[in-house]
Amino acid sequence: MLDIKVIRQDPERVKAAMKSRNKDMDKEIDEILEIDVERRAINAAVDNMKAEQNRVSKLIPQYKKEGKDVAPILAEMKELSDKITEDGAKLAELEEKQDIIIHAIPNIPNESVPIGKDDTENVELRRWGEPTHFDYESQAHWDLGADLGILDPETAAKVTGKRFHFYRGLGCRLERSVIAFFMDTHSAHGYTEIFPPFIANKDSMTGTGQLPKFAEDMYKLEGLDYYLIPTAEVPVTNMYRGDIIDGSKLPMSFCAYSACFRGEAGSAGRDTRGLIRQHEFNKVELVKFTKPEESYAELEKLTHDAERVLQLLGLPYRVVVLSTGDLGFSSAKTYDIEVWMPSYGRYVEISSCSDFEDFQARRASIRYKENPKDKAKLVHTLNGSGVAVGRTVAAIMENYQNPDGSITVPEVLRPYMGCDRITKQDTGIL
Repeated sequence: MLDIKVIRQDPERVKAAMKSRNKDMDKEIDEILEIDVERRAINAAVDNMKAEQNRVSKLIPQYKKEGKDVAPILAEMKELSDKITEDGAKLAELEEKQDIIIHAIPNIPNESVPIGKDDTENVELRRWGEPTHFDYESQAHWDLGADLGILDPETAAKVTGKRFHFYRGLGCRLERSVIAFFMDTHSAHGYTEIFPPFIANKDSMTGTGQLPKFAEDMYKLEGLDYYLIPTAEVPVTNMYRGDIIDGSKLPMSFCAYSACFRGEAGSAGRDTRGLIRQHEFNKVELVKFTKPEESYAELEKLTHDAERVLQLLGLPYRVVVLSTGDLGFSSAKTYDIEVWMPSYGRYVEISSCSDFEDFQARRASIRYKENPKDKAKLVHTLNGSGVAVGRTVAAIMENYQNPDGSITVPEVLRPYMGCDRITKQDTGIL
């Protein structure tokens, strides 16, 4: 969340930043400031009353010793105590109200983020590889998967519902191979491997910004204060919630595999076929904790680390920087990596790499100290898909398909797969 000091010191800058995101939050920001003035006044009054209470309390024994009647003083102190309790309750109410509003305000975009109304004004930075084109009629990955018998959404729809998949045979092995390849590659380049829980509590979801803003997109366990995670970002970032990290250990880099669960609220009718937009999917996540002065250099490194696995797989992609109108709620700057999908005839997002600056750290109270006697400072948090597994499988299937409907296995995956091609005969589907 935003620092109240930033809102207090330069509210017009915050209002302008929200407008650059296509959000008019003038009313909310003004309300925060009004509450802040009242809250600070009450807080000062309570402090003064407590000081007076302490001063008089120290004098009462002396008055008693001198034989003075302390009954009027005790009655006055009782009134003062009641007033402190009353104002304390009002203060708590104001703080809760202010906290709710602040939690609904997105991050301020970094000054390097291009101003734009939506994703049409994202800026392409670079491309790697040439888009794949075929001299025959190619197939979409869902048709390839059905013909080869490795993707089965129909059975999943019967067992669970729409936007779920059964993988079969070598389809399962391909998914597993991609996960293992990603984890092996990232752990070989400085990331500590984490296997987190797939369930997180409300505080964790709030700490990384999923709650309260995106409650409708979350899967909440009935009767419990637990949620299925939408990404490993949630449990990995919250490993340090409420902690003070030794500054000498920063930056810290983690990679984590998890299943991810998303309601996809508001996406009805979008990418309904295939593996692109599922309610449950696998993903490898990259998470970094850094000092503020290092975070943007680390964002560049993180993005290149996510690109590396696509380059090793030989999948064409491009990198775009998101405009202010397309920026995620918690992010100050985001690079999207988009892989080429022949069936779409365009690039499709496969990774988002973001610097949240201290937005998540303030919500989750994640701090660091250079020395034990130093004042604790907020870390900067970053994360990026390293990358989405199902979308990678779809991209491999489409970009590596052959005229006979088989799929060539990328060379780096062959040690994991134990084969160099997926065919109907290999899958046992005839």
